[in-house]
Amino acid sequence: MLATPGRLPPAAHDARWAYETKQDGQRAVVYLAGDGSITLRARSGQDITGAYPELRPLGDALGATPAVLDGEVLALDEQGRADFQLLQARMGLVQAPGKAARLAATAPVHLVLFDVLHLGDRSLLPLPYLQRRSRLESLALEGPFWSTPGALVGHGREALEATRAHGLEGLVCKRLDSVYEPGVRSRAWIKIRNMRVADVLVGGWLPGKGRLSGLPGAVLVGQRSATGLRYVGGVGTGWSEAERVELASLLRAAATDVCPFHPVPQAAGAHWVVPRLVGEVRYSTRTRAGLLRQPSWLRLRPDLTPEESAADLPDISS
Repeated sequence: MLATPGRLPPAAHDARWAYETKQDGQRAVVYLAGDGSITLRARSGQDITGAYPELRPLGDALGATPAVLDGEVLALDEQGRADFQLLQARMGLVQAPGKAARLAATAPVHLVLFDVLHLGDRSLLPLPYLQRRSRLESLALEGPFWSTPGALVGHGREALEATRAHGLEGLVCKRLDSVYEPGVRSRAWIKIRNMRVADVLVGGWLPGKGRLSGLPGAVLVGQRSATGLRYVGGVGTGWSEAERVELASLLRAAATDVCPFHPVPQAAGAHWVVPRLVGEVRYSTRTRAGLLRQPSWLRLRPDLTPEESAADLPDISS
Protein backbone atom coordinates (compact mmCIF):
# COMPACT_ATOMS: atom_id res chain seq x y z
CA MET A 1 0.00 0.00 0.00
CA LEU A 2 1.39 3.38 -1.01
CA ALA A 3 0.81 6.87 0.32
CA THR A 4 -0.39 9.84 -1.76
CA PRO A 5 1.48 13.16 -1.51
CA GLY A 6 -0.64 15.74 0.24
CA ARG A 7 -1.18 17.96 3.25
CA LEU A 8 -2.18 17.46 6.86
CA PRO A 9 -5.81 16.43 7.35
CA PRO A 10 -8.13 19.25 8.47
CA ALA A 11 -7.89 20.04 12.17
CA ALA A 12 -11.50 18.95 12.67
CA HIS A 13 -10.55 15.42 11.48
CA ASP A 14 -7.19 15.23 13.26
CA ALA A 15 -8.32 12.60 15.79
CA ARG A 16 -9.26 10.23 12.93
CA TRP A 17 -5.63 9.91 11.84
CA ALA A 18 -2.40 8.36 13.07
CA TYR A 19 0.97 9.94 12.30
CA GLU A 20 4.22 8.08 11.63
CA THR A 21 7.67 9.41 10.77
CA LYS A 22 8.37 9.19 7.05
CA GLN A 23 11.51 7.11 6.55
CA ASP A 24 14.13 7.54 3.83
CA GLY A 25 15.02 3.94 3.02
CA GLN A 26 14.05 0.88 0.99
CA ARG A 27 10.50 -0.35 1.42
CA ALA A 28 10.34 -4.06 2.20
CA VAL A 29 7.67 -6.66 2.85
CA VAL A 30 8.99 -9.20 5.34
CA TYR A 31 7.88 -12.84 5.20
CA LEU A 32 8.43 -14.94 8.35
CA ALA A 33 7.66 -18.57 7.53
CA GLY A 34 7.51 -19.78 11.14
CA ASP A 35 10.48 -22.11 10.66
CA GLY A 36 13.20 -19.56 11.41
CA SER A 37 13.55 -18.39 7.82
CA ILE A 38 12.96 -14.87 6.52
CA THR A 39 12.41 -13.37 3.07
CA LEU A 40 12.48 -9.67 2.25
CA ARG A 41 10.95 -8.37 -0.96
CA ALA A 42 11.26 -4.88 -2.43
CA ARG A 43 8.37 -2.99 -3.99
CA SER A 44 9.32 -4.50 -7.35
CA GLY A 45 8.89 -8.00 -5.90
CA GLN A 46 12.64 -8.66 -6.02
CA ASP A 47 14.03 -10.87 -3.28
CA ILE A 48 16.48 -8.60 -1.42
CA THR A 49 17.14 -10.89 1.58
CA GLY A 50 20.77 -11.48 0.60
CA ALA A 51 21.65 -7.80 0.83
CA TYR A 52 20.83 -7.62 4.54
CA PRO A 53 22.18 -10.71 6.37
CA GLU A 54 22.01 -8.94 9.76
CA LEU A 55 18.19 -9.15 9.54
CA ARG A 56 18.08 -12.95 9.30
CA PRO A 57 17.73 -13.47 13.09
CA LEU A 58 14.33 -11.75 12.84
CA GLY A 59 13.13 -15.03 11.34
CA ASP A 60 13.08 -16.55 14.84
CA ALA A 61 11.37 -13.59 16.54
CA LEU A 62 7.83 -15.05 16.42
CA GLY A 63 8.76 -18.69 16.87
CA ALA A 64 6.48 -21.01 14.90
CA THR A 65 3.97 -18.24 14.07
CA PRO A 66 4.17 -17.20 10.41
CA ALA A 67 3.68 -13.53 9.58
CA VAL A 68 3.91 -10.96 6.81
CA LEU A 69 5.12 -7.54 7.90
CA ASP A 70 5.52 -4.18 6.17
CA GLY A 71 8.47 -1.93 6.87
CA GLU A 72 11.47 0.00 5.63
CA VAL A 73 15.18 -0.80 5.64
CA LEU A 74 17.30 2.16 6.76
CA ALA A 75 20.97 3.04 6.92
CA LEU A 76 21.61 5.42 9.82
CA ASP A 77 24.19 8.19 9.98
CA GLU A 78 26.21 9.15 13.06
CA GLN A 79 23.25 11.15 14.38
CA GLY A 80 20.93 8.16 14.04
CA ARG A 81 19.04 9.62 11.08
CA ALA A 82 18.22 7.72 7.89
CA ASP A 83 20.71 8.39 5.09
CA PHE A 84 19.64 7.02 1.70
CA GLN A 85 23.09 7.56 0.23
CA LEU A 86 24.57 5.22 2.84
CA LEU A 87 21.88 2.65 2.05
CA GLN A 88 22.69 2.66 -1.65
CA ALA A 89 25.97 0.89 -0.86
CA ARG A 90 23.91 -2.03 0.45
CA MET A 91 20.98 -2.18 -1.95
CA GLY A 92 22.98 -3.66 -4.82
CA LEU A 93 24.54 -6.53 -2.87
CA VAL A 94 21.80 -9.14 -3.30
CA GLN A 95 24.20 -11.26 -5.39
CA ALA A 96 27.32 -10.39 -3.38
CA PRO A 97 26.91 -12.23 -0.06
CA GLY A 98 30.54 -11.84 0.99
CA LYS A 99 30.55 -8.07 0.69
CA ALA A 100 27.07 -7.85 2.22
CA ALA A 101 28.29 -9.80 5.25
CA ARG A 102 31.33 -7.54 5.67
CA LEU A 103 29.22 -4.38 5.53
CA ALA A 104 26.63 -5.93 7.85
CA ALA A 105 29.36 -6.26 10.46
CA THR A 106 30.74 -2.73 10.06
CA ALA A 107 27.68 -0.68 9.02
CA PRO A 108 24.49 -2.62 9.81
CA VAL A 109 21.11 -1.49 8.55
CA HIS A 110 18.00 -1.09 10.69
CA LEU A 111 14.52 -2.32 9.79
CA VAL A 112 11.55 -0.30 11.04
CA LEU A 113 8.22 -2.15 11.05
CA PHE A 114 4.94 -0.28 10.70
CA ASP A 115 2.27 -2.80 9.66
CA VAL A 116 1.30 -6.47 9.87
CA LEU A 117 -0.55 -7.97 6.90
CA HIS A 118 -0.86 -11.62 7.87
CA LEU A 119 -0.45 -13.33 11.23
CA GLY A 120 -0.70 -17.05 11.84
CA ASP A 121 -3.29 -18.43 9.42
CA ARG A 122 -5.25 -15.16 9.16
CA SER A 123 -5.09 -12.25 6.73
CA LEU A 124 -5.28 -8.90 8.51
CA LEU A 125 -5.72 -6.89 5.30
CA PRO A 126 -9.47 -6.24 5.91
CA LEU A 127 -8.88 -4.94 9.45
CA PRO A 128 -8.74 -1.19 10.05
CA TYR A 129 -5.32 0.36 10.57
CA LEU A 130 -5.92 0.86 14.30
CA GLN A 131 -6.48 -2.86 14.86
CA ARG A 132 -3.54 -3.88 12.69
CA ARG A 133 -1.31 -1.42 14.54
CA SER A 134 -2.41 -2.87 17.89
CA ARG A 135 -1.59 -6.40 16.66
CA LEU A 136 1.81 -5.25 15.45
CA GLU A 137 2.71 -3.58 18.75
CA SER A 138 1.61 -6.68 20.68
CA LEU A 139 4.29 -8.69 18.82
CA ALA A 140 6.99 -6.61 20.61
CA LEU A 141 9.36 -6.82 17.65
CA GLU A 142 12.38 -5.03 19.06
CA GLY A 143 15.86 -6.31 18.31
CA PRO A 144 19.43 -5.28 17.57
CA PHE A 145 18.63 -4.37 13.96
CA TRP A 146 14.85 -3.95 13.92
CA SER A 147 12.19 -2.03 15.85
CA THR A 148 8.56 -0.93 15.83
CA PRO A 149 8.50 2.86 16.15
CA GLY A 150 5.45 4.39 17.76
CA ALA A 151 2.56 6.06 15.96
CA LEU A 152 0.80 9.14 17.30
CA VAL A 153 -2.99 9.41 17.10
CA GLY A 154 -4.01 13.04 16.59
CA HIS A 155 -1.72 16.05 17.08
CA GLY A 156 -0.67 16.00 13.42
CA ARG A 157 0.62 19.57 13.31
CA GLU A 158 2.82 18.97 16.34
CA ALA A 159 4.09 15.71 14.82
CA LEU A 160 5.00 17.44 11.56
CA GLU A 161 6.80 20.25 13.38
CA ALA A 162 8.76 17.68 15.38
CA THR A 163 10.01 16.00 12.19
CA ARG A 164 11.14 19.38 10.86
CA ALA A 165 12.87 20.30 14.10
CA HIS A 166 14.84 17.03 14.07
CA GLY A 167 15.78 17.16 10.39
CA LEU A 168 13.66 14.12 9.44
CA GLU A 169 12.26 13.47 5.98
CA GLY A 170 8.62 14.01 6.83
CA LEU A 171 5.38 12.47 8.04
CA VAL A 172 2.95 9.78 6.91
CA CYS A 173 -0.68 10.29 7.93
CA LYS A 174 -2.81 7.12 8.09
CA ARG A 175 -6.56 7.08 8.55
CA LEU A 176 -7.47 4.97 11.56
CA ASP A 177 -10.28 3.11 9.75
CA SER A 178 -8.27 2.36 6.59
CA VAL A 179 -7.93 -1.23 5.40
CA TYR A 180 -4.66 -2.36 3.80
CA GLU A 181 -4.84 -2.17 -0.01
CA PRO A 182 -1.83 -3.92 -1.59
CA GLY A 183 -0.43 -2.07 -4.60
CA VAL A 184 -2.81 0.87 -4.25
CA ARG A 185 -1.67 4.48 -3.87
CA SER A 186 -4.40 5.47 -1.46
CA ARG A 187 -5.76 8.77 -0.12
CA ALA A 188 -6.18 6.94 3.19
CA TRP A 189 -2.39 7.28 3.58
CA ILE A 190 -0.93 10.75 2.99
CA LYS A 191 2.78 11.51 2.87
CA ILE A 192 4.22 14.93 3.61
CA ARG A 193 7.85 15.51 2.72
CA ASN A 194 9.71 18.24 4.58
CA MET A 195 11.35 20.54 2.05
CA ARG A 196 14.11 23.06 2.66
CA VAL A 197 14.89 26.28 0.78
CA ALA A 198 18.29 27.64 -0.21
CA ASP A 199 19.76 30.47 -2.27
CA VAL A 200 22.09 29.30 -5.03
CA LEU A 201 24.25 30.80 -7.77
CA VAL A 202 23.70 29.64 -11.35
CA GLY A 203 27.01 28.59 -12.90
CA GLY A 204 25.88 26.71 -15.99
CA TRP A 205 23.09 24.97 -17.82
CA LEU A 206 22.29 21.88 -19.86
CA PRO A 207 20.32 22.14 -23.14
CA GLY A 208 16.76 20.89 -23.16
CA LYS A 209 15.49 18.20 -25.52
CA GLY A 210 12.32 17.76 -27.54
CA ARG A 211 9.90 20.62 -26.93
CA LEU A 212 12.58 22.27 -24.77
CA SER A 213 15.10 22.35 -27.61
CA GLY A 214 16.93 25.69 -27.55
CA LEU A 215 15.97 26.29 -23.92
CA PRO A 216 17.71 25.24 -20.70
CA GLY A 217 16.66 21.77 -19.62
CA ALA A 218 18.43 22.22 -16.29
CA VAL A 219 20.58 24.79 -14.57
CA LEU A 220 23.76 23.86 -12.72
CA VAL A 221 23.93 25.60 -9.37
CA GLY A 222 26.46 26.15 -6.62
CA GLN A 223 27.09 27.70 -3.23
CA ARG A 224 30.15 29.47 -1.89
CA SER A 225 32.68 27.48 0.09
CA ALA A 226 36.17 28.17 1.39
CA THR A 227 37.62 27.04 -1.97
CA GLY A 228 35.23 28.94 -4.26
CA LEU A 229 31.91 28.12 -5.87
CA ARG A 230 31.00 24.54 -4.94
CA TYR A 231 28.66 22.64 -7.27
CA VAL A 232 25.55 21.45 -5.41
CA GLY A 233 23.47 19.99 -8.22
CA GLY A 234 21.34 20.37 -11.32
CA VAL A 235 17.81 21.77 -11.17
CA GLY A 236 15.45 20.80 -14.00
CA THR A 237 11.94 21.45 -12.66
CA GLY A 238 9.92 24.31 -11.28
CA TRP A 239 9.63 26.74 -14.23
CA SER A 240 6.71 27.77 -16.36
CA GLU A 241 7.41 27.96 -20.10
CA ALA A 242 7.61 31.78 -19.92
CA GLU A 243 10.05 31.62 -17.01
CA ARG A 244 12.24 29.17 -18.89
CA VAL A 245 12.34 31.47 -21.93
CA GLU A 246 13.29 34.42 -19.70
CA LEU A 247 15.98 32.36 -18.02
CA ALA A 248 17.41 31.32 -21.42
CA SER A 249 17.91 34.99 -22.31
CA LEU A 250 19.66 35.73 -19.02
CA LEU A 251 21.93 32.71 -19.40
CA ARG A 252 22.98 33.63 -22.93
CA ALA A 253 23.92 37.12 -21.70
CA ALA A 254 26.13 35.61 -18.98
CA ALA A 255 27.91 33.03 -21.18
CA THR A 256 31.58 32.27 -20.54
CA ASP A 257 34.07 29.60 -21.61
CA VAL A 258 35.34 29.20 -18.04
CA CYS A 259 33.71 26.79 -15.61
CA PRO A 260 33.00 28.74 -12.40
CA PHE A 261 32.79 25.67 -10.16
CA HIS A 262 35.65 24.26 -8.13
CA PRO A 263 36.10 21.39 -8.55
CA VAL A 264 34.66 21.10 -12.05
CA PRO A 265 31.55 18.85 -12.00
CA GLN A 266 30.98 16.01 -14.44
CA ALA A 267 28.34 17.54 -16.71
CA ALA A 268 28.68 16.51 -20.34
CA GLY A 269 27.43 19.16 -22.74
CA ALA A 270 27.28 21.90 -20.13
CA HIS A 271 27.31 25.59 -21.03
CA TRP A 272 29.03 27.75 -18.42
CA VAL A 273 27.92 31.21 -17.27
CA VAL A 274 29.37 33.91 -15.05
CA PRO A 275 27.77 33.16 -11.63
CA ARG A 276 25.83 36.36 -11.13
CA LEU A 277 22.25 35.03 -11.21
CA VAL A 278 20.90 34.20 -7.77
CA GLY A 279 18.08 31.69 -7.55
CA GLU A 280 16.00 30.17 -4.77
CA VAL A 281 15.46 26.41 -4.83
CA ARG A 282 13.53 23.90 -2.77
CA TYR A 283 15.11 20.55 -1.87
CA SER A 284 14.58 17.64 0.51
CA THR A 285 18.01 16.86 1.99
CA ARG A 286 21.71 17.00 1.13
CA THR A 287 23.93 14.08 0.30
CA ARG A 288 27.14 13.61 2.27
CA ALA A 289 28.95 15.36 -0.59
CA GLY A 290 26.72 18.43 -0.15
CA LEU A 291 24.55 17.87 -3.24
CA LEU A 292 20.89 18.87 -3.06
CA ARG A 293 18.43 15.99 -3.30
CA GLN A 294 15.20 16.46 -5.31
CA PRO A 295 15.82 20.15 -6.05
CA SER A 296 13.19 22.27 -7.81
CA TRP A 297 13.33 25.91 -8.87
CA LEU A 298 11.31 28.47 -6.94
CA ARG A 299 12.30 31.88 -8.32
CA LEU A 300 15.06 34.21 -9.37
CA ARG A 301 16.32 36.52 -6.63
CA PRO A 302 17.09 39.83 -8.43
CA ASP A 303 17.00 41.49 -4.99
CA LEU A 304 20.22 39.67 -4.04
CA THR A 305 23.71 40.15 -5.44
CA PRO A 306 26.00 37.11 -5.57
CA GLU A 307 27.94 38.53 -2.63
CA GLU A 308 24.80 39.06 -0.56
CA SER A 309 23.49 35.58 -1.24
CA ALA A 310 26.81 34.04 -0.29
CA ALA A 311 26.75 35.71 3.12
CA ASP A 312 24.05 33.37 4.40
CA LEU A 313 25.20 30.14 2.75
CA PRO A 314 26.77 27.30 4.74
CA ASP A 315 30.42 26.41 4.33
CA ILE A 316 30.23 23.06 2.53
CA SER A 317 33.88 22.72 1.68
CA SER A 318 34.45 19.77 4.02
